[in-house]
Amino acid sequence: MFQLWLEANGIRRRINLIKKLILTIFPFIFGACTSDLEDKGFERILKENDGVYSKHGWNHYGPGYFELDSKTGILTSHGGMGLFWYSFQKYKDFVLELEYKCSEPNTNSGVFLRVPEELKSNEYIYDSFEVQINDSGEGVHKTGAVYDAEPPSHDASNPTGEWNQYRITFKGSRIQVELNGEEVVDWEAEPRGKISNFASEGYIGLQNHDWDTSVSFRNIYVKVLE
Repeated sequence: MFQLWLEANGIRRRINLIKKLILTIFPFIFGACTSDLEDKGFERILKENDGVYSKHGWNHYGPGYFELDSKTGILTSHGGMGLFWYSFQKYKDFVLELEYKCSEPNTNSGVFLRVPEELKSNEYIYDSFEVQINDSGEGVHKTGAVYDAEPPSHDASNPTGEWNQYRITFKGSRIQVELNGEEVVDWEAEPRGKISNFASEGYIGLQNHDWDTSVSFRNIYVKVLE
């Protein structure tokens, strides 16, 4: 009842607007948060050494590519459909944190989880879950969804051109997705939609989808859950 009262009075919306304003005007706050992640057992998987970022440990499969700004650590997609995947380690149970930004409302991308094998064909799209990025999509194809399988409970995206934060937890068969601090998916995963099977462990990948739009990523961290 109290929650309904809050929503009826628009307080939750005002809080979210204030939060978005803070993240937009004071990006250095986010930098402090990401450094704190390392103190909590997270590992930065887009490596940085003495202020210089590199793609060490990452491979790309398929058309297109990701361009890395070595000073800012921002990855930007070009073309596709391809996958930029972290080949250094397979992950079983983990928490993934990252930020992304879309160039257009119809920007199409996604974060792939537990890609089972090294990429040699497009079979990975049927054997690994994708957390969707596409604000113009609907239902199981909209930002926050587990693509083609489980829709988000609501829209928590920031406006196009602003940074968004994903926190994705995959433990056992349970997938939880938080978008900008709001939980949008809590799902016991099962083969559904395009997914015919999924592995107990695998690689993490970032999708580049087409030549008309682009998506940028930064501050990519993973924590292994024991």
